Amino acid sequence: MKISIVVPAFNEERLLGESLAQISAAMVSFKKLNWMTELIVCDNNSTDATAEIARAAGARVVFEPINQIARARNTGASIATGDWLIFVDADSHPSAALFADVAKEIEAGDRIAGGVTVRMDEYHFFANWIVKLWNLTSRGLQLLAGSFIFCEAATFRKIGGFSNELFVAEELELSTRLKKIAKEEGKKLVILHRHPLVTSARKMKLYTIREHLRFIFSAAFNRRIFSNREAAHLWYDGRR
Repeated sequence: MKISIVVPAFNEERLLGESLAQISAAMVSFKKLNWMTELIVCDNNSTDATAEIARAAGARVVFEPINQIARARNTGASIATGDWLIFVDADSHPSAALFADVAKEIEAGDRIAGGVTVRMDEYHFFANWIVKLWNLTSRGLQLLAGSFIFCEAATFRKIGGFSNELFVAEELELSTRLKKIAKEEGKKLVILHRHPLVTSARKMKLYTIREHLRFIFSAAFNRRIFSNREAAHLWYDGRR
């Protein structure tokens, strides 16, 4: 068994080093099973030291010139050689316990993909409220959070990976296709929750609550916003 961990990164020099260190430490859960691993970082057209930091951490680095999270994940996956793919955001810290839970799901033999609930690395009232609502929705509707997704590599390639038409919510669209193929093949998509993924609350400092609410309400009434990079500025305007 081989696990490929793919990290998309756009101008992430501030947080990437620590995230890769946490990921590398957590990979011990796979090594205990004598599974092979590889760490891949997709440099998504960064203008800072992202690529250099990734190489220094021992990651394979691949370049994607178009700033888009879906493309960055797909490009990283395109050079992966593992039986399973794990996508982890560059500002997120999976634990060894979480990876151990992922390994158990893979060993079960009837899983096709999965995700995990999340928690912020620091308290923020608005963010915590949104995260609690998301975690309930994620578990109830089996929706994957983009910050952490594990998927059988053959299945990921079979369905064409993430949609390059979307600049946000690409993980939700992927969830829909994965659930469909899981049903067809008699397999399961699971949402883990015993060991939540720790992810950065930095967006709460970089953007106002008003900006967040404006995007949420706009997206609720106009799904075309998901295909518009400018409308999705919370992810693409470069604030880090």
